[in-house]
Amino acid sequence: MDGTDFPDDLLQTQHAWNATYRALAAPRPRNVTAALRRRLLRLSVRLWWHPYWTQGSAGREELRRRGRAVERQQ
Repeated sequence: MDGTDFPDDLLQTQHAWNATYRALAAPRPRNVTAALRRRLLRLSVRLWWHPYWTQGSAGREELRRRGRAVERQQ
């Protein structure tokens, strides 16, 4: 890892995004799928426009890696 320190809320949002994305892969009723897609879109906007990125966009892939690593630990 590159030593980037991400804010907790950004890591939590990435974790929620990953969990929602996985939930969409499972067969679900149509109305639940629509709600998950809306949630994924809201989380994507939060990730993209988080104030952390005003410091530069480097580290988006590192954030994704850390989000997956947290899931493996749980």
